[in-house]
Amino acid sequence: MPITGENLIDGKAIHGTNGEVRAFNPNTGETLEPAFGGATQADLDRACALASEAFDDYRNRPLEERAAFLEAIADNIMALGDELVDRCVAESGLMRGRVEGERGRTVGQLRFFAQIVRKGDFLRVVKDAADEDRKPARKPELKARMVGLGPVAVFSASNFPLAFSIAGGDTASALAAGCPVIAKAHSAHLGTSELIGRAVQKAVADAGLPSGTFALLFDTGRKVGQGLVADSRIKAVGFTGSRGGGTAFMKIAQERAEPIPVYAEMSSINPVLLLQGALSERAEKIGAAFAQSVTLGAGQFCTNPGLLLAVAGDDLTRFEKSAAEELAKLPAQTMLTAGIHKSYEEGVSRLENHAAVTTLAHGQAGQNCQGQAALFTVSGQEFLSDPALHEEVFGAASLLVRCQNMAELQTILEKLEGQLTIAVHLADSDSESVRSLLPLMERRAGRLLVNGFGTGVEVSTAMVHGGPFPATSDGRSTSVGALAIDRFLRPVSYQDFPAALLPAELRDL
Repeated sequence: MPITGENLIDGKAIHGTNGEVRAFNPNTGETLEPAFGGATQADLDRACALASEAFDDYRNRPLEERAAFLEAIADNIMALGDELVDRCVAESGLMRGRVEGERGRTVGQLRFFAQIVRKGDFLRVVKDAADEDRKPARKPELKARMVGLGPVAVFSASNFPLAFSIAGGDTASALAAGCPVIAKAHSAHLGTSELIGRAVQKAVADAGLPSGTFALLFDTGRKVGQGLVADSRIKAVGFTGSRGGGTAFMKIAQERAEPIPVYAEMSSINPVLLLQGALSERAEKIGAAFAQSVTLGAGQFCTNPGLLLAVAGDDLTRFEKSAAEELAKLPAQTMLTAGIHKSYEEGVSRLENHAAVTTLAHGQAGQNCQGQAALFTVSGQEFLSDPALHEEVFGAASLLVRCQNMAELQTILEKLEGQLTIAVHLADSDSESVRSLLPLMERRAGRLLVNGFGTGVEVSTAMVHGGPFPATSDGRSTSVGALAIDRFLRPVSYQDFPAALLPAELRDL
C-alpha cells in the first residue's frame, strides 16, 4: 500500500494544503518520504461535521456489527504485513521485535474490546419496577443504560506508535463505546499512522458504516490539535503525552461553552520501594532486574522506574553495586525522536550537575539519538528540600533516594505527586511495613505491584493504567483494560417508556 501523505476524511484521501512535514529516521538521521500535507481548518471542520452526523447511526448499530468492525480493523492491520513493520521501525528507531510485539498488542486490544462489546455488560442495563400502589405517590418504572458521549478526538503518542496511536487503546475503546473517532497523527510516525488509518478506513467502508465514523488528520504545528479540542462537535479527548500538552488541552476543553472531559496520561516517575527484608534476601538480584527494567525500550515507557526509595545500609549498597555493574554492560539505545533525546540529555545533565546528587552508574555511551542509561543517588533530606528532583526524566535514568529510616521514606511518599504505578519489593519480614504503607500507596497510584517493576502493562479486565494527577488528568479513569470504555460513556434513564420505543437491550427487562 503506497504511503501518500494524505489526510483521511469522508472515506477519501485528501492532501492537506496547510504546509508540509516529513518523518525522520532516528537511527540514521535521514528524512523519510513522502511529504505529509497539514490539514486545513476546512479539513478539520469537515471531519468534525461528518463525525457528528455519523454518531447516532454508528452508536445505534447492533452490538455484533460494532464488534465485527473492531475485529475487521485488527485483521486489516495484520494484512499490512512487513510494510507496516518496516515503516514503523524506520520512523521510531525501535527494534523489529518490539514493533512486532506492539502490533500484536494493538490488534489484541481491538479484539479484546470486540469481546466486551459482544458481551454487552458495559451497557450496565438496569430496571426499577413500577409500584402503582405506593403512597403518597406512584413509583415510576425506570430503566437505564450507558450510551456513547459523541465524537472523540484521539491524539497519537510518541512512545507507542501502534498501541497508543491511531488504532490504539483510546481509539479501540471509543469505537467500542459507539463513538466516532478523529485521530491526530503524531509527527514522529507519520507513515505508520497513515497505514493504520487506511486499515481503519477500509474497515469502515467494508462494514457499511457512515464515512464520518473515522478520520485521520496530519498537522504541521499545533492548530489542528487545539482546534479539535475546541470544536463543539467533539465530546471527549484521549491524549498520551507531556504534562504541558495535556494541561493545555484541559484548559481549552474547560473554557469551551460546553466543557468536555480530557483523558490525558501525562507524567509519572513510578516509585519503587526497596524494603529491608527484600534487600537482605536478594539485593543483587533486584539490582540486576532493575537495570533491565529501566533500560527497556530506551526507558521510553510511561511506567519506567524513575525513582527508587530505600533505607540506607549495607544491603542497599549491595543493590547499588549490582545495578551499577549491570547498567555498565548495557548498550545505549536509539530514542524515538531527536527532541526526546535532547530532553533526556538535558534531564540527565541536570542530575549530574546537581550539587546534592551523586552519579552511581552509566550505561555504555551511544551516538546520534541514542540515550545512555544513568543511575543517580541523593539523600532523603536533599530530595525533600528540592522539588526539581521529583520531576520526570523521560528515558533510561533513575534516581535512588537513600532514606534515613522508614519514617522518612513514608514522608517522601506522601510528598510525591500522583503516579501510574508504585512497586514494592518485599520479603515476608516486610509485611507489617507494607500494611502501614498500603493506604498511602493506594492514594498515590492507580496500580500497585509486588516484587516487580511497572514496565509491561497487561491488557485485561482488571488492569488500571491511570492514577491521580498528574499521572492522568482524571484519576478515576484508565486508558488500558476493560474499564477504559467507561471514559466515553454516560448514563441515560428511561421513565415509563412503552417497550416498543425503548432501545433493544432494555425492552425485555
